Amino acid sequence: MLASGFTNAPVTKALVVGIVLLSFLASFTDTKYFVWIEIRPHLFDYWQFWRLVTWQACYTNSTEVLFAAMTLYQLRVIERLWGSKKFASFILSTLPYTALLPPILLATVIRPLSVGRINYLPAGPTPIIFALLAQYHAAIPYIYKYRLSSTIPQRGSPDASSEYGLNLTSKSTSYLLPLQLALSQLPGSAIAAAIGWLIGFAYRREILPGATRWRVPNWVVGGTQKERYDVLRRRMEGEAGRATGAENNRDEVRRRGVVGGLIDQFRGAV
Repeated sequence: MLASGFTNAPVTKALVVGIVLLSFLASFTDTKYFVWIEIRPHLFDYWQFWRLVTWQACYTNSTEVLFAAMTLYQLRVIERLWGSKKFASFILSTLPYTALLPPILLATVIRPLSVGRINYLPAGPTPIIFALLAQYHAAIPYIYKYRLSSTIPQRGSPDASSEYGLNLTSKSTSYLLPLQLALSQLPGSAIAAAIGWLIGFAYRREILPGATRWRVPNWVVGGTQKERYDVLRRRMEGEAGRATGAENNRDEVRRRGVVGGLIDQFRGAV
């Protein structure tokens, strides 16, 4: 049976709660204008370099908060796969890159190439989410494939037709929410998403300096050694149980179809 909610994913739960809470506090206290970055005047005129550290703290509108929270809920499987210690280490070790690279590249490369037109970087941890999404893309296999197709008649021949279609997998719907997040405040949101994906790819390829081997101390994620072994044992038992019933699971997936698979991704969120 698949674990629902934030079972074995305490770091992801803390991220979701933190994003929602900080975004609410920023809106309630009317301090949202302290979070986003405009290269000019915030950095070049006012020298507000502290924004380089705080711009990922929260989002500035409810739509982005919703998309980010739901995306992180989907990505909780990465923490279950890696364990909370490695997951927290990934977040903290890539944080300097996700916080500094987007505004630095925007100020030194993208803004000059656009003749000052691209000047705005929206607030929110979009680079962190897309760095995690790169791990999800590489590490989590799809369960099934399906095809969306249509038949179009050929000209001059009523009997002949050609079929056009799009091959998709069970993971395809998981990219819809982060796609909305990347397109929410163009072009700044897309820039942050693209840089976050590249950071995640670099981490995966072990070419990110000082990030791949570092681990947080055990007390950061909590739990004793025995508890961690118990979690690992339960995870392995669950995998073994699903392996013995693989054929039944595949038959069930075929019966339930795409809609059922999509509902399973959000089951237990409430």
